[in-house]
Amino acid sequence: MSRVLSWIDFEIKLLLMPINRESKPDVLLVSSLSLFSIIYGYYLKLRFGCKLIFEIRDIWPLTMTEEGGFSKWHPLALILGIVEKFGYRKSDLVVGTMPRLDEHVLERIGKQRPFFCSPLGFENIKPEPIEKERKIALESCFPKGKTIVGYCGSMGISNALETFMECIDILGEDSGVHFVLVGGGDLRRKFMERLDHRTNVTFVNKIPSTAVPHFLSLCDVLYLSTHDSKVWKFGQSMNKFVEYMLSGKPILATYSGFPSMLNESKAGEFVSPNDVNALKVAILKYCSMSSSQREDIGAKGRRWVLHNRSYDRLAKEYLLEMEKLVA
Repeated sequence: MSRVLSWIDFEIKLLLMPINRESKPDVLLVSSLSLFSIIYGYYLKLRFGCKLIFEIRDIWPLTMTEEGGFSKWHPLALILGIVEKFGYRKSDLVVGTMPRLDEHVLERIGKQRPFFCSPLGFENIKPEPIEKERKIALESCFPKGKTIVGYCGSMGISNALETFMECIDILGEDSGVHFVLVGGGDLRRKFMERLDHRTNVTFVNKIPSTAVPHFLSLCDVLYLSTHDSKVWKFGQSMNKFVEYMLSGKPILATYSGFPSMLNESKAGEFVSPNDVNALKVAILKYCSMSSSQREDIGAKGRRWVLHNRSYDRLAKEYLLEMEKLVA
């Protein structure tokens, strides 16, 4: 509800924004943090006679019905569905962070629309140094002589960590594997209580973004998870994938959607969501490798993401699409 109210607040501010003194734009870009913005965007397209780009970062209302547990007949889902279709039909170019959004557009309106994928990436700047005290505190969470599987991120409903928690419990102390989980979230305390009897896991409070690269560098294998959802059918472009791949570590991800990034780079492995045994086998497989084997796999991911996902490169590709649209 708070998210929807923030959308409405944003739309009101858009309507009150003075545009009489604005010069005519060549391209108008509506980025869908609020899906309703495409309505005002279309009005501006007609007023200025410019091209309209509809940029999708989350597929609404599909995310709402698939991962939020709402019925597809919920009034808000129905309204968002109408707005979504309107945007696909009236825009000159649909842009998505996910590689197969064009298939979703075809499903929704029954025809192809001009489409361009502009995924999330990284800013090629020198990272800020981590404080010495925080560095020492982080390193103290890593037991000697163990292979470390790390997770960094929120621990909430949308993060699908239940299978991971069950796997940690099953593997126990005798596996030679230790799990270090960094982050906050609504389910963090519940997970801590569930694994309170286990010594093969360490929970660490949320850390600043400047400390994340150092944490990742201390791990041997990195883990992330998603729900088994139709949303991923059209692919993904997650910040966590980019961040993990930059660390040069092999990645295990529970994911059932359109394969990309991890497959292309050969930097790790996708495991079916909710399959505890498959995840256990994959963890033991990567943890039984030598350090050099894991480094080779992780290096493939780092090379791939450096070549394909810098914002310098992505921005140039996006600008080229805009220039083609205007031409």
